[in-house]
Amino acid sequence: MHRVLAASLACLLLALPCLAAAQERVLRVVSPWEITSLDPSRAGYVFTRMEVAETLTGADDGGLPKPGLAASWQVSGDGLVWRFVLREGARFHDGTAVTAEAVVGALERARANPGVLGNAPIAALSASPGAVEIRLSRPFVALPAFLAHSSTQILAPASLDAEGRVRAVIGSGPYRIAAIELPQRLEVARAETWAGTPPAIVRASLLAAGRGETRAALAESGQADLVFTLDPASLERLRRNPRITVLSVPIPRTIVVKLNAGDPLLADTRVRRAISDAIDRAGIARAILRNPEAAATQLFPPTLAEWHVPALAPLAHDPAAARASLTALGWEPGSDGVRVRNGVPFRLSLRSFPERPELPPIAAALQDQLRQVGIAVSVAIGNSSEIPAGHRDGTLQMALFARNFSLVPDPIGTMLADFGPGGGDWGAMGWSSPEMARALDRLSAATDPEERARLRGEIAAILQAELPVLPIAWYEHTLAASKRLAGVSLDPLELSYRISAMRWAE
Repeated sequence: MHRVLAASLACLLLALPCLAAAQERVLRVVSPWEITSLDPSRAGYVFTRMEVAETLTGADDGGLPKPGLAASWQVSGDGLVWRFVLREGARFHDGTAVTAEAVVGALERARANPGVLGNAPIAALSASPGAVEIRLSRPFVALPAFLAHSSTQILAPASLDAEGRVRAVIGSGPYRIAAIELPQRLEVARAETWAGTPPAIVRASLLAAGRGETRAALAESGQADLVFTLDPASLERLRRNPRITVLSVPIPRTIVVKLNAGDPLLADTRVRRAISDAIDRAGIARAILRNPEAAATQLFPPTLAEWHVPALAPLAHDPAAARASLTALGWEPGSDGVRVRNGVPFRLSLRSFPERPELPPIAAALQDQLRQVGIAVSVAIGNSSEIPAGHRDGTLQMALFARNFSLVPDPIGTMLADFGPGGGDWGAMGWSSPEMARALDRLSAATDPEERARLRGEIAAILQAELPVLPIAWYEHTLAASKRLAGVSLDPLELSYRISAMRWAE
């Protein structure tokens, strides 16, 4: 089967536009995620991971801010004014200078579009020679982390058409776009405008392949050099391949079930608790993920040491408690085993997607585990975009996905987007908490370490008690890399594929 998949995809890979000279080797990257747009607010992560576009700041492996297009920054004593000094000599790929005016324009656009910057208390942006000033309405210590998010990437003014839409991705990174074919293919080439150390890898291609079996086959056959996001069974097989190095690293990502707390079936916290009690997380982690330590006892994994609260009472598998709770709430088993209350059967729908190969089997396991307590679940495996669409149109009941808490290197960015007032596409639905809103607001401004720790603990406790989302398992980021490459490493924050640090080993 794997040989057939590899052979069929050989044609697809060969069909990529070949702009390189015959003697130049192309590093071939395969990931699950389609390139859905040129707009940073929708698919900006593609262009930052491929090192085409830059953000003002970056982050090290521990999530601490580091320079990006901004070489340095300072904040006023009252915490309201931040000044970011731009890297001297930076140029866009069209040869134009990266000016403060261009940066302000890009950030203003990011504020106006969906993305994290709209959650930052920015009062005004202004440009001065070689620097950008950001004035806040209140102190916000996470601002450098927000500016590392891919939706805030800085593109050249020529990237936009007359209506302000992105027509081309003209960034300032070590690679420029050589060819692009939405939604599957991208080729990049070393940028002549890059003033830093020239990357050893001259050209690279990116292919979006949604099926995990396809990605594994491409790695196994040698038709791809870097393959991201593989299922546990494929990883075990690839580890035995002498031509491949498998890397994995725990990351701040959690597999969760999002619940529509506005749905009459799910509005009661006691029902959400019963559903949680029905879930055998340890069994899922052991049988599907093949990592017993991955079973999530709370939302935040131990890799988020500042947010993980060991003292929280852990989420546990207790189907007897689940059945008792549902019976106490008036849900009685029907003749077909599905519980009924007031003539209404307890039936739910669960949406997920196959790009993360572990999700469909987890969805099947959840379906079986909930059936055992009398809840019937229909599973729909489709496109990941159906989850935010279902959130917006109100049709979503349950969704299974993996949520990354470090897309903004400080998790407060994701928390504000997911659990602030109104919830978020990938966070709470039909649920809000004044206590949560106050804690998030205070945390975003707090500077005292003890106060910040207390607020993080309060937030974790609210989520553990209310369960607007159900943690299922903690996540590992995986990569299969050809041994023809040297200098390969995994970014635990998933901000970059780090191609510019690699070289050919043979």
